Amino acid sequence: MLKVVSFLPAATKMIYDMGLQDHLYGVTFECPKEAAGLPKVVRCILEGKNYSSVEIDRIFSASKSQGKSLYWVDDDLLESISPDIVFTQDLCEVCNIDTVCTETAVMKLSKQPLLVPLSPNNLQDVYTCAITIARALGKEEVALRYLSRLQTRTDYFLDQLRLNKAPLKRTMLMEWIEPIYNCGHWIPFQIAAAGGVDMLSNPAGDSIVTQWDKIRKYNPEVLVIAPCGFDVDRSTLEMELLSRKDGWNDLEAVKSNQVYIADFDMFTQPSIGTLVDGIEALSCMFHPQIFQPNPFISTKFRSFNSVHQSISI
Repeated sequence: MLKVVSFLPAATKMIYDMGLQDHLYGVTFECPKEAAGLPKVVRCILEGKNYSSVEIDRIFSASKSQGKSLYWVDDDLLESISPDIVFTQDLCEVCNIDTVCTETAVMKLSKQPLLVPLSPNNLQDVYTCAITIARALGKEEVALRYLSRLQTRTDYFLDQLRLNKAPLKRTMLMEWIEPIYNCGHWIPFQIAAAGGVDMLSNPAGDSIVTQWDKIRKYNPEVLVIAPCGFDVDRSTLEMELLSRKDGWNDLEAVKSNQVYIADFDMFTQPSIGTLVDGIEALSCMFHPQIFQPNPFISTKFRSFNSVHQSISI
């Protein structure tokens, strides 16, 4: 059986979702809970720390200016595993170890594995990544069945939106709080599939710093806060950075109680299964008169108003 090491949490998640986890022998420190018992080959200087958004941004900026990486590989552990395949990425050097760092570690191995980079730019690319993973393991048909099930889910939401003649909601999704980053890559496509449009986003491209004045002028009907790496509870701790900004209470999303805090893994972890969860959650946020969250999806996001009220009490 082929031995796999995943340097990418999204790849790890898709491997489990497709039932191919028997091939996994090593993962990263931030891979999903299903892989908790597997050896951690990739580590990060931020691991176990509780830095604020500002501090994380500062650490990354300093690391980048010095030509250093936030991540490193346990070379001895990787050598002992002796993998046949290593899945990695070359999309974001903040979120995960990149292919250059991976290549440096792999070059030291006595047995050279196949290095498979997964670097999706849009939603369709993420679907293709599932096929790439399964094909590398000689199980392409497993990916096709997996994707068919997910496509059935997304088709349902589109069909309901058409049936109800639901208008597009003017939306903004933030990938970071301080500084504020818009959303990019596949997220604008998720938003579109859920019945929204984010005119501040960068489809199929990197997210970028977005000035508050620009957001005020855009005045979104729905505002979704989903900082990369943060769950709802973690993001809630920093919401004052936004709610204290000049003009916050004048935003249409704030006045209509359509500000939501959401778990990052539905958006900035590009596993197609979690991204489809994100489409479902967004559908419920954008069009609550049409869609109600199931018990699982209801745990993945909260309205800012409900969070704010509970804190005030």
